[in-house]
Parts: sequence; C-alpha cells; structure tokens
Amino acid sequence: MSTGIPSCRRTFCKTLALSGFAFSGVQGFVHAQGTGKAKVKHWDVIVLGGGPGGVPAAVAAARNGARVLLVERYGFLGGMATAALVLPYMKFFTGGEFIVRGLFEEFLDRMEEHGAIRNLFSIGGQPTRTCYDDEAMKLLLDRFVLDSGAELLLHTSAVGVYREGKTLRAVKVFHKGGIEDLSADVFIDSTGDGDIAAWAGARVEVGRDAPDHACQPMTTCFRMAGVDMSRVPENGEINRLYDEAKARGEVKNPRENVLKFLTVHEDVMHFNTTRVVGESALDGWSMTRAELEGRRQVDDMVHFLRAKVPGFERAYLQKVAPQIGVRESRRVMGSYVLTEENVIEGRKFEDGVACCSYEIDIHNPTGTGTRLVYLKDGVYYQIPFRCLLPEGTDNLIVASRCVSSTHEAHSSLRIMPTVWAVGQAAGTAAALSVRGGIRPGAVDTAELRKTLLEQKAYI
Repeated sequence: MSTGIPSCRRTFCKTLALSGFAFSGVQGFVHAQGTGKAKVKHWDVIVLGGGPGGVPAAVAAARNGARVLLVERYGFLGGMATAALVLPYMKFFTGGEFIVRGLFEEFLDRMEEHGAIRNLFSIGGQPTRTCYDDEAMKLLLDRFVLDSGAELLLHTSAVGVYREGKTLRAVKVFHKGGIEDLSADVFIDSTGDGDIAAWAGARVEVGRDAPDHACQPMTTCFRMAGVDMSRVPENGEINRLYDEAKARGEVKNPRENVLKFLTVHEDVMHFNTTRVVGESALDGWSMTRAELEGRRQVDDMVHFLRAKVPGFERAYLQKVAPQIGVRESRRVMGSYVLTEENVIEGRKFEDGVACCSYEIDIHNPTGTGTRLVYLKDGVYYQIPFRCLLPEGTDNLIVASRCVSSTHEAHSSLRIMPTVWAVGQAAGTAAALSVRGGIRPGAVDTAELRKTLLEQKAYI
C-alpha cells in the first residue's frame, strides 16, 4: 500500500533526484542545480517556524521518538511572543479550569522557576501566569527544544518545496551558508502564514470574504519604562486624552482606544495599540510599508504619553518589537473548516486535539472598531485534527494560527496558548505517522488523543 511516506527512515543523508520533482516557492527564486542526483540531509520530521506552534510541535515529535529538525528564520525562538513582543497570553481558561495544559503548562513552570513570570490574578485558586519576560523566554525556549532531542537550525528561511504529486519530498532553505534542500518523511508548517502549505499546493484562503478579502490589521508593539504606575489614570481617562490628541492631529492612529498591559517589571508598561490597516503579511513591499507606519505610530504614541498622560512624564521608550505583529494572513483549508458557530456553541469533535475559550475578536481590517463576541463562562470548543491536515497534501501538518477555519473562527483560535496546544497535537501526530509508516491523515485519532492525554494535554 502506498502511504506517500518515503521508505528510507532515520537516515541522516539520503540521495534524491530532486530535479525530477516539481519545485514551488518564492516567485522569481532561481536555484542552480544540475540534472544529477543531489545529497539531501534527512530527518523524520522537519518543523518550519519556531513560534508558539513550532516549538511544541518539535518537542512533542522528538519526545515521541522522531528525529526532528526545527528551522527558524530569526536567531531565537518564540515567534510573535519574542519577535513581535505580543503580550500577555490571552485567555486559556474558563469556568475556573485551565484548558491548555501539556507542554504549554510545562513551559510555564520552567518560566516561573527562572523568575520569568508575573502572576497578576488567579483562576480557581491557581495563578494564571499570563505575563512573561520575553528576553528570558528566548534562552528557556532554546533549552526546552534541545532537551527534547530535537535539532535547531536558526537564521534560516524556507523559500520553496519539492513535490512529487501530493507528497513533499524536501524544503528548500536559505541561510548565509547558501541554499540547502532538506528532506523529511513528515513536514510541519508552523510559519504562521501557511507558506509551506501554499507552496505545496494546498487550498488556502486569505482574510475575510469577498469583495476585499482584507485581513485583520497589524500592530507594532512597544514598551515604556520609567513609568510612575501610582499616577497613571484609569483607562477611561487615558482614552479621553487620546481622543483629544487625535482630534488635534497629534496622533494619527485608526485604533479606537489605548490598549496597555502590565509587564514583569514594576515600572514598565506594554502597549499593543498601534493599528496598521491595508497591508499584507504576504508581500515584502507591503510589509515594509507596514513596519514603517507601525513605528511612525509608535512615535506618535510615545510623544502623546509623555506630554499628556500623568505618570509618563519621565518615562522613555524602552523597546519596539523587532517585527510588526501579524494577526492574520493565509488560512489553510482542511477537510473540516471551523466556523464562528462552532466557536460560540462550544462545539466538540471526536477528533478534537486542542481547546480554546477565547472570544471572537476581529480588529477592523479597514479602520476603527473591534468586533467582540464573548463565549459564556465554562464554554470552550475543540479544534479537530482534520483542521491541521491541508487538502491536497499527503505528508504535511499545519501547526500555527492558520489551521482550517473561517475568518471569524480564526479571530478566536489565533491566540498563542491555543497554538501551543495545536503544536503539541501536530508534533505528536507526526511522530505517530513516522512510527507507523503511514501518512498523517491515516493516524488513528483515538490513539492520538490517548497519547496527548497521557502527556498531560487537555482535550
């Protein structure tokens, strides 16, 4: 029986006639390759992207016996938590119960042991641990991955894939040492934007429905230090001052309010309050405009805070995120598409592998306003394994915010704790696929759920 999985396993180097495969990747990318056979490094599982989906995917796959490589474009792991300074962890509890556990909870334990967590409130007598130190996180993520036995390749970007029918044979990556083709039995797309899935020929959707298919806006996060917290007004007063500054033309920002959060440091305030509309995370020229506009808005906000808001008179800009935060880009369609109705009703599935209780949270793609639809306390929904399996591919699993869903459902499941749960499920499934010599879609979901439960996940 053909499984779509290469027959050679656990071989560090294997030879593939890659010139016989279809290549798909970055438009206009040229790779000089002869017609002969090329040696390609091989792993059981390759995870592309080291964010909140990729890290648990790599760790889970390695702990379940697979030989794993995690590829990350930055020099550090963490994705939106470290590269975009997204803070805090959004809701991963409901009805007094934590519904994202497993590797996520284990990593929170490590963060707390190293003083990298600040407990702001408790649920059911347990600290929520939503506020974290992103700098300490970088080192702790390194250790978390390496301790699992997975290998790391940093400062490396995927630029394309080699396909044979519906089967991925290799990914093409670029780093300062040159271009390499890396082979695996199973690939996990944790790029956040569904790059690997799109290049592999999977069906994707972008943004909301027609006519514009616009995505949620992007945000450049920043932090102010030296804040006198005892003098900072309530949110209502800050928003009143903000509206006045906008009316005077001192702040040009389409967001309707000032969104701020406490941090692990007593005098540092985090701001997730810029709003960059009309740009795309899937185009370098557009991302350049977004980065420039995001930092311009940061400058507006810093001047406004220092000049108009009590407690910020002697504060200073401590940090601007290394990259703009992306809420939405591609969504990769699977055999099941999660909907807004599934979210609100708390739908459960026989193949459910991750849980979420976060609200529908749609920042206006074209300007002011945010649509919020809250779930009732105690209600949560599941993400079925089918949402992680792209249509049109045999050996690819998605472990990021772009799993199969509508624009509305995506606005709920996109949060980092939920993506941690998705990542653990994806990595576990990849290991079971390799172990059984079967494609990921043939993995017994009852066995997958049983394995996740044994490894302290909540499903």
